Amino acid sequence: MSNYNQDKLTADVVAAFSKSPDPRLGEIMMSLVKHLHAFAREVDLKPEEWQAGLKFMEETCRITNRPEIIVLSDTLGLSMMVVSLAQARAGQASGATEATEATVEGPFYWPGAPDLPLGADIGEGVPGEPALYMGRVTDVDGKPLANALLDVWSGDGEGMYDMQLSDPPTMKARGRFRTDAEGRYWFWSILPNFYPIPDDGTVGRMFRATGRSIYRPGHVHLMVSAEGHVPLTTHLFIASSPYLHEDAVFGKRDSLVVETDRHPPGKSVVGREMKVPYHSASYDFRLAPITEKVAA
Repeated sequence: MSNYNQDKLTADVVAAFSKSPDPRLGEIMMSLVKHLHAFAREVDLKPEEWQAGLKFMEETCRITNRPEIIVLSDTLGLSMMVVSLAQARAGQASGATEATEATVEGPFYWPGAPDLPLGADIGEGVPGEPALYMGRVTDVDGKPLANALLDVWSGDGEGMYDMQLSDPPTMKARGRFRTDAEGRYWFWSILPNFYPIPDDGTVGRMFRATGRSIYRPGHVHLMVSAEGHVPLTTHLFIASSPYLHEDAVFGKRDSLVVETDRHPPGKSVVGREMKVPYHSASYDFRLAPITEKVAA
């Protein structure tokens, strides 16, 4: 019996997708097949290894207490690659390449956070040291963007998100803020701690088997948007945090690292009287303009 022609197999599968009525879907599937087959040939994939991979994916999809498949995408760097491609595409279309860098959304975003006035504290009742975040939202030329929306969420000072603390969870360390007429924002929260990615599932097994670090540096999540501008999903990374240079999901960017100052008790720079020491961080977000190509 002659050996099965591997090149013909790949060509046959690619051809099967070439008739897709959706040209973009056909393009994606044909490229996926080519790369999957090339991967199997490159590593000389054994049947028992492929079966183990199928079982891994099946178990990943069965985890219901969190979107484990998102954690897998994040820890393989695929989520960050898609984010980077999207931002590069938007920058090329608009000609604005100086927008604040985007990063992964992560699995803990919760829509519906309360709308709060500037200066509100989303860290009340949350473990951690108080922290004041302030700055401006501008366009790429530095023009202030009034009424820009900042949707903020973070883990607590012990590295836990509200979704992980109770069932059903209670929303904590989350809020939405609008910039003032000069594009300024300020709000209180806590100084977030580093934390491990969820490691009691399939992704955790993968990390232990490959000797990878499970930790992410301390960070605050933000979605920043303004009318006529490309929405931004990003983090602010705390400069003093451990694991800053080995983020388990590859989301850390040097431009998103912020230094924090520690202040003694007393009146803060925004007038709030603090009975305990607190931290402060300042960061300006720059949004790219929406063009027809970006909007499409």
